[in-house]
Amino acid sequence: MIYDYFQKQAINLTENGNSVIVCAPTGSGKTAIAEHIIKKCISQDKGVIYTTPIKTLSNQKFRDFKKNYTNNIGILTGDISLTPYAKVLIMTTEIFRNTLLENPDRFSNISWVIFDEAHYLDDVERGTVWEEAIIFCPPQIRILALSATIPNVEQIAQWMTKVHKHNIHTVIEKKRPVPLKHKFICTNKIFLNTSQLKKSVYTHLNNFKKIKHSQIPANKVSTLIAHLQKNDELPAIYFAFSRKRCEELALKTANFNFLNNREREKLLNLFKNLLIKFNLEQEPSANKLLPLISKGIAYHHAGLLPSLKEVIEQLFTSRLVKLIFTTETFALGINMPARSVIFDELRKFYGYYYANLRCRDYCQMAGRAGRRGIDKQGFVYSRINPLHLKINDLQKMISGQPEPVKSQFNISYASLLHLYKKWQQHLYDIYPLTLHYFQSTKKTRKNALKYIHAKISLLEKNNYLANNHLTSKGEFAAQTYGYELPITELFSSGKLEKLSSLNLNIVLCALVFEPRKKQLHFKLNANILKIHHAIMPTIETIIKEEKKFKIYPFSKKPYFNLAQAVELWANGEDIAKIKEISSVDEGGVVRYFRMIIQILRQLHKIPFISPQFKQTISNSLDMINHDEVDAEKQLREGL
Repeated sequence: MIYDYFQKQAINLTENGNSVIVCAPTGSGKTAIAEHIIKKCISQDKGVIYTTPIKTLSNQKFRDFKKNYTNNIGILTGDISLTPYAKVLIMTTEIFRNTLLENPDRFSNISWVIFDEAHYLDDVERGTVWEEAIIFCPPQIRILALSATIPNVEQIAQWMTKVHKHNIHTVIEKKRPVPLKHKFICTNKIFLNTSQLKKSVYTHLNNFKKIKHSQIPANKVSTLIAHLQKNDELPAIYFAFSRKRCEELALKTANFNFLNNREREKLLNLFKNLLIKFNLEQEPSANKLLPLISKGIAYHHAGLLPSLKEVIEQLFTSRLVKLIFTTETFALGINMPARSVIFDELRKFYGYYYANLRCRDYCQMAGRAGRRGIDKQGFVYSRINPLHLKINDLQKMISGQPEPVKSQFNISYASLLHLYKKWQQHLYDIYPLTLHYFQSTKKTRKNALKYIHAKISLLEKNNYLANNHLTSKGEFAAQTYGYELPITELFSSGKLEKLSSLNLNIVLCALVFEPRKKQLHFKLNANILKIHHAIMPTIETIIKEEKKFKIYPFSKKPYFNLAQAVELWANGEDIAKIKEISSVDEGGVVRYFRMIIQILRQLHKIPFISPQFKQTISNSLDMINHDEVDAEKQLREGL
């Protein structure tokens, strides 16, 4: 294989036993460095861990590597465990962190860990997991971290060097293998650069402000798509920031046809065969896609069944789907570039507020444009409303420096319990090893330590810790990542063990479910109301304790929106029926059910639970882990 200079540089460093962080644009070939390490580890009978931030990406890497390395590849993601002692083990970073805390000897033969999408260090929900995974990585393991966007990579390397007591080298490549051309549609006209846009539109912005918004020519999607088709700039990935919008846009473009007769026949045959392979022939959402597929159009988002998403991904990689409407998760690690990328808008919802796209997010998605070895140039189009976006903000988004990676450190109860078990009061010595400490002021560090002390105090007061040891209650909580206090308090009060297998699934589903605003109020039937009344006093007591100790965010409250869906699924109803009675789309239902499975498996591993409760858990697993929810089955079918 012929390597680029930055790839050679990184490989030479790894050959000499150095840990390396590689920052290079999307599509530049970072994975080739990881594969060099994988091949070497296999040849030397050494183990390597490949971690990703999300299960979907882990599954894709497993499928990709399985083609080349066959029986040497395994996967562990919480709801999937295939060949778990293989030389090359694909994991979510969360599972890697959990294993480091619970059983570090499990990795005694591991010589490398590869962190894909390493900028997740500053993800609000997952960032702490990445910090802990890096901190507790055993000394014999070398690290390869891969990312397209870490502008403060030298700082991150300095922190990792401090933690691991050996140099962490950096390799930075800024040049894209396929250059990008940024274009715009504004007032329903195509502009080839920001200079044109500024001269023709923004210099006359005051005139726009004087007229009604509705009088400004709308940016028609059809105008943009026709332009791409005319200029041979397909295939294209069209990013929209809501699932509903993706489907609406796809249906609006149904009057286009991007395929000739031969291509249409080939694509429809592939679609049909994939539906048979994944047992989706009768799936309504698959049939809804058929008219679009026949014209080379598709949509892809988290609301679709995971197996149907995989079908669409395989269709897109066939190069016969010419236009796909998708949410931003399509930009994360999944190796599916196109000639063009389109942004429906340059604003999105960031948890609690709407804001312009961060430079990093723009770069991540725009980076999907331009296929290496196929395209000489990639094209990025943005739909612009001049009243909503300043020209300076647009220019900064496109050519500015991506935001630096900053720690989102918020250590979990489970992690604290594992640390306490090993180091007791010396666990406070761990905090100075964190990225948060490395990046923070003296005052911020003091507050962080105060917060850790508060969590420990709460655990001591509520009998999770005693006499410098974990109590049985603490041992139980240490195994229930993410829902430690609610599940442990329900268990210690006897309420969890009294539940039937069905009701156990209902309670766990209520704990994992995250309602949107319109889903906050939900009518409960008699059985669900009874369960709600039984467990809520326990949950409310936990939250009162957390308020008292000033611990935020609070432990998760249960929401029973999917309780009826759990009942129907246990009784053998199909996913289409569940969609009819639920405010949650199919992909969401499957995702939440798989989260239940992950918790059930955590509970089942706890050694001191009663045989009766272990059987209840096994029955709960059988009730929930079948058909579309069975992630292992889907992954096997996709091989």
